[in-house]
Amino acid sequence: MSVSVENLENSMAKLTINVSADEFEKALQAAYLRQKKNISVPGFRKGKVPRQMVEKMYGAGVFYEDAANAIIPNAYEEAATESGLDIVSAPEIDVVQIEKGKEFIFTASVAVKPEVELGQYKGVEVPKTDVSVSDEEVEEEIKKEQNKNSREVTVEDRPAEMGDTVTIDYAGAIDGVAFDGGTANDHDLKLGSGSFIPGFEEQLVGVNAGETRLVNVTFPEEYHAEDLKGKAAVFTCTVKKITATELPELNDEFAQDVSEFDTMDEYRADVRKQLEVRKENEAKQARRDNGVSKAAQNATINIPAPMLDTRAAEMVNNFARRLESQGMSMDQYMKYTGSDMAGMREQVKPQAEIQIRNELVLEKVAQVEGLEVTEEDVENEIAAMAKSYNMDVEQVKQFIGDAEKETIRRDLLVQKAADFIGENAVEVEEAEKVEE
Repeated sequence: MSVSVENLENSMAKLTINVSADEFEKALQAAYLRQKKNISVPGFRKGKVPRQMVEKMYGAGVFYEDAANAIIPNAYEEAATESGLDIVSAPEIDVVQIEKGKEFIFTASVAVKPEVELGQYKGVEVPKTDVSVSDEEVEEEIKKEQNKNSREVTVEDRPAEMGDTVTIDYAGAIDGVAFDGGTANDHDLKLGSGSFIPGFEEQLVGVNAGETRLVNVTFPEEYHAEDLKGKAAVFTCTVKKITATELPELNDEFAQDVSEFDTMDEYRADVRKQLEVRKENEAKQARRDNGVSKAAQNATINIPAPMLDTRAAEMVNNFARRLESQGMSMDQYMKYTGSDMAGMREQVKPQAEIQIRNELVLEKVAQVEGLEVTEEDVENEIAAMAKSYNMDVEQVKQFIGDAEKETIRRDLLVQKAADFIGENAVEVEEAEKVEE
């Protein structure tokens, strides 16, 4: 096999791949052997018809397509590697010559990684993020912890209030006639949750356990059941039990229960510190993301259409795998949403272009700035992977070959470039940007 490369415009290239006549003949013979069991010719037992007879009856090209399909994938992969091109799209195959006794020749048109002309990437302006932590935010965080440590208690000394959960039996009727779905027993309803028809929950406020009350409501015009839309209904509701959420008191004992601290003052100070760290990390990530976006916008890149098509297809395929992990097939999703594969690929193209631009710019920045990934960096990443999978490091390494290690290196290099841009970005108040 031999390959020649023709560089085309717009980051495209054409590989012309010549497969020897001997290899093509082997592929033809293999195609014949695969198909002969299904071939019937008068005078011969099924599966025993000589190849020459088949070719004479059906034409010399009877096995060409099968042979070509067998040759092309491996021949292309070998040619792509030999070419040394950085190919970023699926190939568009075109058969140039296919004839018994001659070389099999085909071309593969591919997109190659485009050149990147960097614009400004150091000192790009990004919005300044407020990292201050207010007293209200601290108390809100403590309130979350308080709610997590709450308990449900049965209320017997007062009527139901908003926020309580009432256990009810109810039966609904329209003009005195019961309707489907309007009756239930031992149903738990949190008052104020908005899970029932508007006005229903409010009418149960003030009801005592064991009491029955008539609740008058009108079904919304947009209600899902056609026969109930806009209809007035009366529900006979018996409250069997009232349950309230009891929150622990915010005192030193609470601090000792939920943290390593002895007092609420110490616990509150630690909550503030954690919020400050979280906000700092979020601000760092925002500075990095905004910086990369700005650097990508400032760069000049001519992304070839096949590269964009390939990335869009990958994104849709990844989405399909996520759906399958949740128990839904792509066919079901498209049926429910009225979409199709072509439309979905077109829809994700803007995001695909952003991804490609960002990645290409980061790779170029890493190259220009001489950023490197050390063996220690790779080892640390593998250790982090092992921790996330709850596995031993050596176990994870068993699944990581040279190709996977190279992917890890490339990802780490891109991360370093993004960090570099973020660290060198200039934060600007929104007011300053408006004035400009």
